[in-house]
Amino acid sequence: MTLLDNAVPTDEPSGSMQGTKPHFGPRKLWDGSQAFCLWAPAEQAISLRLEGEAADRPMEPMENGWFGLTVPDLGTGALYRFVLPDGTAVADPASRFQPSDVTGPSEIVDAEAFGWTDAAWQGRPWEECVIYELHIGSFTVEGTFEAAIGKLDHLVKLGITAIEIMPVADFPGNRNWGYDGVLLYAPDSSYGRPDDLRRLVDAAHAKNLMVLLDVVYNHFGPEGNYMGRYAPQLFTDKHKTPWGNAINYGDEGSENVREFIIGNACYWITDFHLDGLRFDAVHAIVDESPVHVLQEMAERVRAAGKGRQIHLVLENDLNQAHLLARNPDNTPKWYNAQWNDDFHHCLHAAATHEDFGYYCAYTECVPLTARSLAQGFAYQGEVSPFTDRPRGEISAFLPPTAFVSFIQNHDQIGNRALGERITDICSNEAGRAITAIYLLAPEIPLLFMGEEWRADQPFQYFCGFEGELAEAIRKGRREEFSGNPAFDDPAKQELIPDPIDPATFERSKLEWSDLAQDGHRAWFDWYRGLIAVRKREVIPYLGGASGGIAKYRVTAEQCIQVEWSLADNRTLHLSANLHSTPVPMTESLPGTVIWKEGVVEDKEMGPWSVLWRVG
Repeated sequence: MTLLDNAVPTDEPSGSMQGTKPHFGPRKLWDGSQAFCLWAPAEQAISLRLEGEAADRPMEPMENGWFGLTVPDLGTGALYRFVLPDGTAVADPASRFQPSDVTGPSEIVDAEAFGWTDAAWQGRPWEECVIYELHIGSFTVEGTFEAAIGKLDHLVKLGITAIEIMPVADFPGNRNWGYDGVLLYAPDSSYGRPDDLRRLVDAAHAKNLMVLLDVVYNHFGPEGNYMGRYAPQLFTDKHKTPWGNAINYGDEGSENVREFIIGNACYWITDFHLDGLRFDAVHAIVDESPVHVLQEMAERVRAAGKGRQIHLVLENDLNQAHLLARNPDNTPKWYNAQWNDDFHHCLHAAATHEDFGYYCAYTECVPLTARSLAQGFAYQGEVSPFTDRPRGEISAFLPPTAFVSFIQNHDQIGNRALGERITDICSNEAGRAITAIYLLAPEIPLLFMGEEWRADQPFQYFCGFEGELAEAIRKGRREEFSGNPAFDDPAKQELIPDPIDPATFERSKLEWSDLAQDGHRAWFDWYRGLIAVRKREVIPYLGGASGGIAKYRVTAEQCIQVEWSLADNRTLHLSANLHSTPVPMTESLPGTVIWKEGVVEDKEMGPWSVLWRVG
């Protein structure tokens, strides 16, 4: 039995934990009482503080550093905290809701009371995914789960089949990208209540939309996580990350840490009916256990779906292709796909000619783009000029659907100093060409909110910290770009938006009224047309796609030629000129044209031209 198994009936007196297994988060028992548990191996005593009661209730010591207490007749909405021996009152690390932010009391939530209408929903196949990444707080003016429901019809009209929500785990303050979460089980109150997220998922399923959630298991945010104080085994000093000591997945005491994290991943699938998860920066998850936590995570999360189609996606700077391995029947052994930064960097470098930072490794963008289209990673063990170290693993054995492709996402926009979208820094022709490539390629495409109408709003880095931490982040943000030629002196660094200023957050909100303007509406219609072609000409032939189905070459004139052998003896061909000068064509191109971008003549491909054919 695991720590998350259901509690068993007991006839013990009120308050006793006899017969109750330790568990993370409050749990309603068979007799209606609430069982509270806290793993606090560094403490000798823990108390429970119920809002409105004059005295704290001592909790019962249990095995392996656990403390527990059952409370009868405690209904939904009750507020509570745990009290450490020095009097510090802390939120439940597995709190289901924090109505007053991360330092306030936790609230009892009845997850079973929600009236789901999606009983028949089993999900959709992975190859049907056209993903739309969004940030709840800036997706609408209101910035809530409820407001996002009102935009689902827009996404359906566009042709989206899955939305991916940036992290919602409770963070300090009322604005944040979400990667500073500290209470992993509690949807942030600035977006609404837990049932509001359930309503969003339920409404999406009613419109045949999948819902994926971005989760962060490589670090905790810098403020509001007290778990490491009473359970120092949460971290290990054997491994370091950009945020400090790594989360402990394989050192002493890691059993409970693994259960806490894996249980959280399962919780999003079971309690919120999500269709999948995207795991942030797993290259910062270090585990030397016999079974890596990422493998155990995938197996248990899929099992939690109870037969539904569950899709799991990685962000992994190490480009570890083995985590994307397939079973003999071509189903994912662990993870469906990985965000393919290589592919993004290739297209970005081609369209913008930028060569600073990691883009210095993609100046040979044409052959690297061709390789990435055909085989997944552009670097498959070769030394990267950016790090002077080998990057990636051989990926040609993987199907194209093992990679998520994009030309912009929250990182690639927001991690720029000014948060510009790619269409603000490349020509219109280049932007259309790279869009026509990634939306029709056999990889799984991902759009970032507003991309479909060429939104004018940036997506800038913002957060709502206060005090010394706020000043440190403000200073660090400017120093981060000191090596960028565009911001190489203090005066230029002053142009970088202040991440703490609420105006930075407000600037990043989509302006939906812009969609009514002719230029934005035309861009939307163009995107919609591309996605419609994908649904008609590409998606039906991706089912069961295996690896090794593509071949590529770069012509002497630096024109890309890629072809994929898909189902039903269908061959998909791409020809692309990623230059601002015409490229002569020295051979005839067979097949039926399904999309043409730019000027393509019989003997010439014009500047930034793309030709898709099937045969």
